[in-house]
Amino acid sequence: MISTDILKDKKFLVVEDNEINRNLTKEILQDVGVTVETAKNGKDAIKKISKAEENYFDFILMDIHMPKMDGYETARKIRALEDKEKAKVPILAVTVDTADEDKQKELDCGINGHLSKPVKISELLETVSQYLKSFNQLAGLMADLT
Repeated sequence: MISTDILKDKKFLVVEDNEINRNLTKEILQDVGVTVETAKNGKDAIKKISKAEENYFDFILMDIHMPKMDGYETARKIRALEDKEKAKVPILAVTVDTADEDKQKELDCGINGHLSKPVKISELLETVSQYLKSFNQLAGLMADLT
């Protein structure tokens, strides 16, 4: 059993055009204490992030194939935000694309990692927990350097 303690009281943005996937992911995360907001496409995600207070979102789960603005373009726009705190929120792609070139394209757009669909609950929780632990450790190291 994985520890999900690090997820408690975190705020996630789930960006997914499929309503069933969006609601299922939201429910899974809420069950472990995560506050979840959702967006049905990249344009909605950019609006929510732009309007949010600084450091509001701790993590973004992003579908890649969405109407209006796909996950690649959304990630590029997030990384280009003027507010650098908002621009550095960790992003995890959640997609059916599994080829190495797809994963490289994600990295090139500023996406931090990848989960393959269909996502298993244990894999989702373990992956986001590990990413948050890694980002917390990195933030601590950076703070020590300043």
